[in-house]
Amino acid sequence: MGRRRPGRRAPTPLPPWLGQRRVEAGPDGYDYEVKVVPAARATKPYRCPGCDHEIRPGTAHVVVLPVDHGDIEDRRHWHTACWNNRANRGPTRRWS
Repeated sequence: MGRRRPGRRAPTPLPPWLGQRRVEAGPDGYDYEVKVVPAARATKPYRCPGCDHEIRPGTAHVVVLPVDHGDIEDRRHWHTACWNNRANRGPTRRWS
C-alpha cells in the first residue's frame, strides 16, 4: 500500500462545465443527453441541424447525444435556441 507524500494535494475536481448535462425527452419519444458547451470551450465550427447555420468558434451551444438508440457518431452540436425550439419548427431543408 502506497504512502502519501507530505504536501501532495488531492486531484483537482473536473471543471463544472464537464458535469453540466441533462437528459431530455424528445418529441420523437427518445431520450437525449444534452451537454452545455460554454463559449470559452467552443473552439471549432459546427453546422447546427436545427437551422443549418454555422455555430462559430466562441459561441456557446449544446451537444446532443441519443441515450439508447445511437452512439458517439450520432452526437450533434446545436445552437441552444434551436434545440429549445426544435418542436416548434419543421425539418431543415438544404438547397443544392
